[in-house]
Amino acid sequence: MNYQETLTYLYNSAPLFQQIGKDAYKEGLENTYALDDYFGHPHTRFHTIHVAGTNGKGSCSHTLAAILQAAGYRTGLYTSPHLTDFRERIRVDGQPVEEDYVVGFVEKHRHFFEPLHPSFFELTTAMAFAYFAERKVDVAVVEVGLGGRLDCTNIIRPDLCVITNISFDHVQFLGDTLAKIAAEKAGIIKTGVPVVVGETTPETRPVFLRKAEEMKAPVFFAEEERPLQETGHDAEGNYLYQTTRYRNLQGELRGLCQEKNTNTILTALQILIRSGYHIGDADVRKGFAHVCEMTGLRGRWQKLGDRPAVVCDTGHNVGGISYIVEQLRLQKYDTLRIVIGMVNDKDISGVLSMLPKNARYYFTQASVRRALDADKVRELASAYGLEGDSYPDVEKAYRAALGEAGPDDFIFVGGSSFIVADLLSLNK
Repeated sequence: MNYQETLTYLYNSAPLFQQIGKDAYKEGLENTYALDDYFGHPHTRFHTIHVAGTNGKGSCSHTLAAILQAAGYRTGLYTSPHLTDFRERIRVDGQPVEEDYVVGFVEKHRHFFEPLHPSFFELTTAMAFAYFAERKVDVAVVEVGLGGRLDCTNIIRPDLCVITNISFDHVQFLGDTLAKIAAEKAGIIKTGVPVVVGETTPETRPVFLRKAEEMKAPVFFAEEERPLQETGHDAEGNYLYQTTRYRNLQGELRGLCQEKNTNTILTALQILIRSGYHIGDADVRKGFAHVCEMTGLRGRWQKLGDRPAVVCDTGHNVGGISYIVEQLRLQKYDTLRIVIGMVNDKDISGVLSMLPKNARYYFTQASVRRALDADKVRELASAYGLEGDSYPDVEKAYRAALGEAGPDDFIFVGGSSFIVADLLSLNK
């Protein structure tokens, strides 16, 4: 099989959660342990940092990886979902796993994993850990796929756990209260391993305290540590952070949510440095300023054009959209045009109720089976005073917005990671 044939095989034999949703989810770690035994426990051959949370874990994971790379560590990075190419999920020093490795992995090991019927994520996690061990990484930043307690990344014993925040998402798996969701995320906390919690609420904080006490794990709340003191911007619009250790720390990522993420990252760095990681000030500055170039991160308030301004963002739940709505409010434009679509297992009404009514909407759907029909999105949106037309795919919606936009308009594309993925596929 060639690379594309191998991907087709993987998607068909181990269904992709981002395509079909809950039917691809497998609870429990039996397959994970079986795969780990078969591959000889590869995750024990390198250091790890484990990152969970509802929102922000991708930005935090990529930024930590960029800083570690700058510090000279051979760094693995495992994230999900991918936007335009499967290989984005597994990187070493920012470079995606080679196509030949993916092909060879499947051909060599399918005799073992086919009878197990693993989920796509179970198989991909095994591939990532095997790849990192083979490439002799020093440390891997491992992003949780879903939840934490039963996520198949949770077999690692990391040097540090990071939980960014808790809001409502994947409630069908993780629970219908913030406390229940926090308990699932807190499942990554290990005995004696320090944990950094980025944001808490009165409902979630006691959950983290109880779990940390149970595991005798030192817990650090970024909101209390407060390494980030002030935020501003440079002439190009990048963040300039004033922190307890770094003055004028430039941040490449521009979303409003990055202020909270930065506080979390800086707190995590304090713990890593204290525990023996050799990370200099110049390494931190380089990682923050060049995270996209160094790790391939895309889709976080990513600017794609000027006159009209075009920005996309992968925020897709109430917690993420709240930042986007506030950032849209701060923009200057003649007309705000929003290309939006959602998947069918999110809090659609919660998101739609937050969106600005003074915008022209282009309702669409991503090229995944979970995508909510564009006409249905438009119908639901009309109840919240959001007006516009529906389009059968992202390209048609985006082209329509571009065609109607004046040079001083602002086009935002989002609502789902998969909407952004389809958009970025147009600009490859």
